Amino acid sequence: MSRRPRIAISLGDPCGIGPELLLRSLAILAGWAEVVVVGPRAGVDLLLDTPERTVDWRWLDAPSPPPPGFEGRISELETRSIKMPDEPAGRALWLDPTPEITAADLRLGEGSAASGFATVEAIRQAAQLALGGTVDALVTLPMAKAAAHLAGYRIPGHTEFLQELSSSPLTRMAFVSPSLSVVLHTVHQSLRSVVEDLDAEAVAQTLAFAADRFIQLTGKRDLRVALCALNPHAGENGAFGDEESLLHEAMVLAEASFMAIGRDAASPFAEVPSPFHDLPEEGAGASFQDEAGLHTVEMASAGLEVVTTGPGTHKPHRHAPQFFGPFPSDSLFHRAVQGEFDLVVALYHDQGLIPVKVLEPERAVNLTLGLPFIRTSPDHGTAFDKAGRWISNPTNFLEAAALAIRLAGRAQHQPWNAEVARLTPENPPWVSRT
Repeated sequence: MSRRPRIAISLGDPCGIGPELLLRSLAILAGWAEVVVVGPRAGVDLLLDTPERTVDWRWLDAPSPPPPGFEGRISELETRSIKMPDEPAGRALWLDPTPEITAADLRLGEGSAASGFATVEAIRQAAQLALGGTVDALVTLPMAKAAAHLAGYRIPGHTEFLQELSSSPLTRMAFVSPSLSVVLHTVHQSLRSVVEDLDAEAVAQTLAFAADRFIQLTGKRDLRVALCALNPHAGENGAFGDEESLLHEAMVLAEASFMAIGRDAASPFAEVPSPFHDLPEEGAGASFQDEAGLHTVEMASAGLEVVTTGPGTHKPHRHAPQFFGPFPSDSLFHRAVQGEFDLVVALYHDQGLIPVKVLEPERAVNLTLGLPFIRTSPDHGTAFDKAGRWISNPTNFLEAAALAIRLAGRAQHQPWNAEVARLTPENPPWVSRT
């Protein structure tokens, strides 16, 4: 009998919506996995007197000793729904690496140096759990970059900090959802610098790396990758800019990196860490027809949804990714959603995330490529303006946890593709699971 998966959750900024998302979701998460939360207990204590709260909780003595190397406070959290007290309780082991920070040091809905310090130290400790194999995956709740900066941490965000902690030579930010998957070439930098720093070799690296990792994740060796243009109308033959000439060169370079890669050859990015060692066979897992009967969707053993047949799809007689574009982004994302492409590479943050957040506001999950462990995150921020009001929807957080569990099952060769950890309209997150 296989063991239960173990996931670590970093609490994010304790003054944002992270703590209440965790409290509202813990009963569900505890039905899926053993949960270890890393963060300040003060983030939960801040919510004690909020009038709209829907969850009761209590702190218990820790049932086990702390993991090796951890210095801080260890306890157990038990939660129970106020409206449905007979529902199963939620439980998590809680590691607080900054016990000196109390609720008196924090202000709900406002990031600060104290909240930034607690956030970053929690991420550091949670990453160490994942790096050491104590947990099977890491799910990160939102951090406030400005608060981290106030605390003296000059880090752009989770992705860059986790890359530094793991000493990975290359990472990219990906967003996966049932209808659209996107990888970003650049992340947290100004639009001006995106244009000024545009480089064919760098874009080629992103294209090839994104293709390589999504082949690992999906088992689809003839993956169709489309690249966004930078300028309107893809520059229209130089009328609106000539950067697209660099992008055409990047696509040639990306395709060349796979020229010597046969069906059984090693990855061109073998030196970059990956928690996935074996490529799954395409189409492994259950298949079903969508409601309109237009596509057959097969669940790859990685747990990602892969459209394998339907309008606009085709199967070339070669086992290497195909690169298309650069295409104007005002039409490219619609084409991808219709099944013409499996993956879109966007050149900058908002170019990729606006369509993702419009199309999949609750189901898109941030997945970091290039780490030696699985890391997912909900696709939203700290929402300080909603903190303590108990109105934030935890569905996106639950989707991130569910994907982490499914991917961890793939990596550990364990049958963790949840029937338990899959959210559907017929199986909403509000229904308790045991």
